[in-house]
Amino acid sequence: MRETMERRIRFQLDLKATPEEVWDAWLTAHTFFAPESKIDARPGGAYEMYFDLAAAPGSRGGEGLVFLALQRPHLISFTWNAPPHLADVRPQHTHITVRLEPLANGTRLHFCEDGFGQGGQWEQRIEYFRRAWGKVILPRLAYRFDKGPVDWAHPPDLDAYVDLVTEIRE
Repeated sequence: MRETMERRIRFQLDLKATPEEVWDAWLTAHTFFAPESKIDARPGGAYEMYFDLAAAPGSRGGEGLVFLALQRPHLISFTWNAPPHLADVRPQHTHITVRLEPLANGTRLHFCEDGFGQGGQWEQRIEYFRRAWGKVILPRLAYRFDKGPVDWAHPPDLDAYVDLVTEIRE
């Protein structure tokens, strides 16, 4: 039971940018996370990421989410939900914590998602986001600091960036 209660998705990524630049990228629309967003950078403020712009409201992506804590340039914490196809767990939010550690030539990003339930669609949700964070979102952040903001009309090939993301298994 203890192992199930403490499940987390954790990644680490070294970026060629200052902690301030990385922090700002997480809080600036259109840079890497999603093609559209709603960002009210304060505790309790909206942090919504819209991935499917053609979908009906409520099914466009990360909706109804809020910031939990912000400390520039060290910490960003927010709630997160499941994708629309996992309807049983979509209304239940987990916690994301992004910590930024300065390095001599950039920033080490520590990513953690926790607060998962157990059984049913929770298992699918964990695997979905293990892939989404590790193979799409965090590689896209590395791309952003290598090539510039994402051109959403022509999303980048992320193959060269996936290997930069290290999953931390406990």
